[in-house]
Amino acid sequence: MSLLRAVGRPMLASMFVAGGLESVRNPEAVVPVAEPVVRPVAERVAVLPDRTEQTVRLNGAVQVVAGLLLAAGRVPRTAALALAVTLVPTTLAGHRFWEEDDTSQRVQQRIHFLKNLAMLGGLLITADDTGAAPSLLWRGRHTARELRRDARLVRHAARAGARPAAVAARVRAELPG
Repeated sequence: MSLLRAVGRPMLASMFVAGGLESVRNPEAVVPVAEPVVRPVAERVAVLPDRTEQTVRLNGAVQVVAGLLLAAGRVPRTAALALAVTLVPTTLAGHRFWEEDDTSQRVQQRIHFLKNLAMLGGLLITADDTGAAPSLLWRGRHTARELRRDARLVRHAARAGARPAAVAARVRAELPG
């Protein structure tokens, strides 16, 4: 792993681990802000808990686990994708700058919204980062191509060996017994 990945992943993950722990420990602080986003999503996604407090805790737990995995470099692409998924509702619930009447609050919320948007971009880049190793898709295609080539070689070898065998069988059949 490169030095940039070794340093950058824990730095990116730190915000999620800290924020996720706070959401798990103290979801009541976030419930009023999260309610307008959680309700419509929970109605459409059956696996989410009915109570906003439980959904906030679940979101926080996913952030803690995925953040720790990302920081440790374990399944970093999956962890980054999980964090990206949790960041969208968190941002939409917590930083609704367009609803703020106070100018200074609107500016602060817009800054936080854009910060989260930047973190989302970093997570998406991380989710796509193969660490200079070929992706699973590339490996699968490459393996399939090699298997097709090997099958073609076997077919050609079988045909090449079959022709002399057929000729020898005909000659043997014509020979007096």
